[in-house]
Amino acid sequence: MKRYSTIPETRSPEGKIMYRTVRYPEIPRSFNDTYVYTTVGDRFDTLAQQYYGDSSLWWIISISNGTLMQNSLTPPVGSQIRIPPNYSEIISKYEALNK
Repeated sequence: MKRYSTIPETRSPEGKIMYRTVRYPEIPRSFNDTYVYTTVGDRFDTLAQQYYGDSSLWWIISISNGTLMQNSLTPPVGSQIRIPPNYSEIISKYEALNK
């Protein structure tokens, strides 16, 4: 799957493809959240595949852990990260923000 496949495209007056700004919803903490400590080889996309069955939902885990650096798919080894279980609700909020 292409990394930017879910981001809406637009064209500049010159015809160049540009991507629109994407807004992500706030993801409040829940008693149902899962917490894991990362190990060598863990990545947000592989964790999304493991917990959601869809690696393209990596951004949900990433933004749920805003205290971690957001410039990599690889969280620091030994970090405790939160994995929200209600991903379908989060996707609905994402879609509403980016209509």
